[in-house]
Amino acid sequence: MDSATPSPQPDLDRRRLPNLFEVLSRQTLAPVDLFSFYIYMRDQQRSVDYLDFWLDVSQHMSLCRHYVRELRRSVLVETPELEKQGSKRSSYALDHYDLNEVSGPSANREKIKDANLSAYLRQENGGVRAVHSAHSSLGSQQSGLQGNGGDRPYNNNNGRPPRASLMSNNMNRTNSGSPAHTVARADLRASAEKILYTFLLPGSEREIILPQNLLNDIIASIEEDGRDDPEVFDAAKDYTFQAMERDAFPGFLRSKALGNLVPPSSFLRLCLGLLGIFGGFWAGFACIFLNKPKHIRCWLILPFTIGVYCLSSQQYRIDPVLALAGLSEYTFMNWSRIREPFVRQLLNKRALMVLFITVLIGVCLTVLFIFVPGKRL
Repeated sequence: MDSATPSPQPDLDRRRLPNLFEVLSRQTLAPVDLFSFYIYMRDQQRSVDYLDFWLDVSQHMSLCRHYVRELRRSVLVETPELEKQGSKRSSYALDHYDLNEVSGPSANREKIKDANLSAYLRQENGGVRAVHSAHSSLGSQQSGLQGNGGDRPYNNNNGRPPRASLMSNNMNRTNSGSPAHTVARADLRASAEKILYTFLLPGSEREIILPQNLLNDIIASIEEDGRDDPEVFDAAKDYTFQAMERDAFPGFLRSKALGNLVPPSSFLRLCLGLLGIFGGFWAGFACIFLNKPKHIRCWLILPFTIGVYCLSSQQYRIDPVLALAGLSEYTFMNWSRIREPFVRQLLNKRALMVLFITVLIGVCLTVLFIFVPGKRL
């Protein structure tokens, strides 16, 4: 039997900023994880539909893998007699289809897996019919399953395919002891059509902009050729990945790996900084023209420091005190822990730099107004 594919683990020894593939593969931690990227695409980039399309295609790929694993498990458990007979087409294809036995770089492995899976699914219909025919000739109880809803075990789910992450690990079994399919071929078809009707067709609910030739190929493959394998969406998925990598991801890294503030907080600090600087200059000139003594003028350091601190935070998009405390803002006034080690180091360095700038400018302004000769008007 196939073992479950292990969940991706974050690389805690990474000594660089992550790339987009690592973020989408859930190999990173906050504040450069997939959740933070999704919030950034939704609130700042305003193009979350592209990310949702990429994630839905990846979910469709997971659904296909789950279907093939369950089909293989069913063949191996329920029909050992097929190995002794001449009808081995589907059995041989399933036995030699392994999602985990592809070597090479991770990106190449994914493409090879996608190609192998798509090639199998394109020829699987005939093989599955042969397997079901063999089941009937051997007197298995598959007909009972078909009588209770055919290949659609999710009739209570409003016709929508389940997400792989929500599937139960406790699979129902027939009296023969074999696992029932938790994903049917019709679910793959429904998943592919859902992607098409949600993101790709003109006037769809969340239409994304793709080159017309890509769009025409996908529509023809699904609606005319009846395909539902992941390879149908490969070109569109690569296109959206490159678009996000070029247009959105650099801004995401600047926002989350080099800063810890969102635009509303940054604007708030700009307003507070200007107010603090105005208050400092107003109090400073008042002390000069009222000829106040130097020990009273020392209090000017408070408005100047607050003003410079807020303006520096707005300029560099980082609140140094909160960064040193290990906090990063993902929505306005909502904070999360900085867990990515390399990002934590970067933010600590930038926080110390901003604090140094704040203290330097604040002290210089205070000293200037302390030692300017006073003259009472």
